[in-house]
Amino acid sequence: MVRLSNDYLKELITEYKPYTTKGEVMTGIPGLDELNQNDLGVAVMDLNHNIYSAGATDVSFSLQSASKVISLLIALEDLGKEKVFQSVGMEPMGDFFNTISHLESGDVHRPFNPMVNAGAIAICSLIKGDTVEERFDRILMMLKTITGNENIDMDPDVYEAEKVKGDRNRALAYYMSSSGAVALNPQDALDLYFRINSIRLQVHDLAKIGLFIANGGRLIEQNKQLVSPDHLNTIQAIMMTSGMYNESGTFAVEVGFPCKSGISGGIFSAVPGRYGIGVFGPAINQKGNSVGGAKILQRISADLNLNIFNQTHTHDIKKSAE
Repeated sequence: MVRLSNDYLKELITEYKPYTTKGEVMTGIPGLDELNQNDLGVAVMDLNHNIYSAGATDVSFSLQSASKVISLLIALEDLGKEKVFQSVGMEPMGDFFNTISHLESGDVHRPFNPMVNAGAIAICSLIKGDTVEERFDRILMMLKTITGNENIDMDPDVYEAEKVKGDRNRALAYYMSSSGAVALNPQDALDLYFRINSIRLQVHDLAKIGLFIANGGRLIEQNKQLVSPDHLNTIQAIMMTSGMYNESGTFAVEVGFPCKSGISGGIFSAVPGRYGIGVFGPAINQKGNSVGGAKILQRISADLNLNIFNQTHTHDIKKSAE
């Protein structure tokens, strides 16, 4: 089996950087269209707090859809699973993440899951707080606590651009409000959604988020249980089935551990009980996922035997526990 090291990750960057030419940087949003298509970075963190990294680790980018996991986690902590999933479903969806058609079909008219845009907007309406600013501060503080990075903040230029370009998301919010399927204040829910998408961080931060999830919501350095482990189980299941847009099934097969992506090219992954992984490559495919980042995750999973569906992997874990 391959030994995890900085040199190993450097080899992966070298091998898979050519794949960045097979994707395109998302255009039309400041901070995204300025990203370098050729950038590719990776960071892996283990339960002993060792971190290994290579490539474009010093590049900052906005979370975009990867923020949906954090808002879902806070909503679960605020209200519990039963109430949260009265407003959104748990089922994967084969359509694009910003589609409105799924809200018009069926009897319930609620979002399929919290990882599509409509679902994330509905989740934003559930988070407790008297103002949008208060709710956003709670999400930002959660991220700072998880990563230990006090410099994480919202990028105001991206936030303003999200509002200008946000008509499709407005349509989703107002449709949900008009149908009565989801009780929300469209303007407040949208404002919070645009804010959390605009949070800027780096690939090391993604690895730390992944490790936090992989460790069941426990902060390693402080040895503190920050959130309910049951809620992290729910989070990981949703990430596995819906975290990679309508490419989630492919990732479940080819990577085999929970992942969540954003159109900025960031992906964070949680290998339960073992690692947090962050990758960044702004060259994305037509489904919104980093091309180079996906290749790196597939390779790490294979080399380190991390696919949770691999029977050999399961046997090795049982053997090590004996």
